[in-house]
Amino acid sequence: LVATTPPGNIGSTARAMKTMGLSRLYLVTPKLFPDLKAKEMAAGADDVLANAVITETLEDAIKGCQLIIATSARPRGLSLPGLMPPDCAEMIVSQPDETEVAIVFGREHAGLTNEELLRCHFHVNIPSDPGFSSLNLSQAVQIIAYELRMKLLSPEVNVACHQELLATAD
Repeated sequence: LVATTPPGNIGSTARAMKTMGLSRLYLVTPKLFPDLKAKEMAAGADDVLANAVITETLEDAIKGCQLIIATSARPRGLSLPGLMPPDCAEMIVSQPDETEVAIVFGREHAGLTNEELLRCHFHVNIPSDPGFSSLNLSQAVQIIAYELRMKLLSPEVNVACHQELLATAD
């Protein structure tokens, strides 16, 4: 997370990550951390918060990463290949286990700068209503983490569907 402002978003992100089996949280210049509000919003993901790595720069946070994916609420006119969340998850799970992957989330009010985006290999965009594309930071993390979990689990659906007429409400 880059330059997170409300500490509650850090805690909510830790919770979103833990529910999907993720634990490595990096914080780039958080405005206020550690903080009681982060702990409250983590709702039991205290270990994710306790092990969070705080860095001064994005470069420090992504050091050693071989696949770096930026997130943004809007597509940008940069020469950065774009992905949808399921495609992003597919790309990540198809990498060898030892591949270091970073998914970078930006500021709540402005996202990532163009310079920060260009430090990444790909750009993932969560499709939302163009008139109001403002997801909460932890919601965006939850969506990406959920897609990753689904790709990793590859759940099979064993439900037979029959094309029958639906009953009316009466």
